[in-house]
Amino acid sequence: MGCFTFVKLMMFFFNLLIFLGGLTLLAMGIWVSVDGGSFLQLLGPFSRQGMQFVNVGFFCMAIGAVLVLLGLLGCWGAHKESRCLLLVFFSIILIIFVAEVAAGVVALAYSSFAEGILRAWATPALKDDYGSDPVVTKIWNTTMMELKCCGFTNYTDFVGSKFEKENQGNLPPSCCWTNSSPCRPGEAQRSNVQGCFQQILEILKEHANIVGGIAAGIGVLEITAMTVSLYLYCHLDKRIS
Repeated sequence: MGCFTFVKLMMFFFNLLIFLGGLTLLAMGIWVSVDGGSFLQLLGPFSRQGMQFVNVGFFCMAIGAVLVLLGLLGCWGAHKESRCLLLVFFSIILIIFVAEVAAGVVALAYSSFAEGILRAWATPALKDDYGSDPVVTKIWNTTMMELKCCGFTNYTDFVGSKFEKENQGNLPPSCCWTNSSPCRPGEAQRSNVQGCFQQILEILKEHANIVGGIAAGIGVLEITAMTVSLYLYCHLDKRIS
């Protein structure tokens, strides 16, 4: 088996895996959209809160469709030895890779800016909607109970809020170490429960190696796919000439 044939087969099987992965995501997305109840039972009670603001079904279908098309493009290009399809495949992977690198750089460089945007969204929601809007209340209650945190920054997010005024000056139970009502501002100050944003940052730091490993693995796969497709493209160019 020559080098060209080996690389061609590797390109074919690599894209076959992408195609099968896309089909799996596509099937999962259709399942969630058609019969979301049974899917949520598998994920547990916490997923029901997330489904209220993230449509997992359509997200999975969109990503799955892209992967299916990308896998078909790579497989067909390798099988038919089409320089045009290989070039399109290389270009798409390159665009995705550059976008991922750019997103990572922006996330690192403007992390404080992103925190400001999140704070500008979260604080008014806690002040005005917590306790009155069922969706916002369930999301924040679940987040605070699971992460053992209070508000976005700390208990001060609830001071002067609509919830405090309607509950005789009490704050959510999660803001006090006793985790029970009534939770007065003085007790919340002594408890000094961290805000949820800091808790999320600590969780990300604890799992930084896993996140970094996954990101590095995806990057290596993308670079490998680009290298293989470019090799086939250049080799076919030499064969034609």
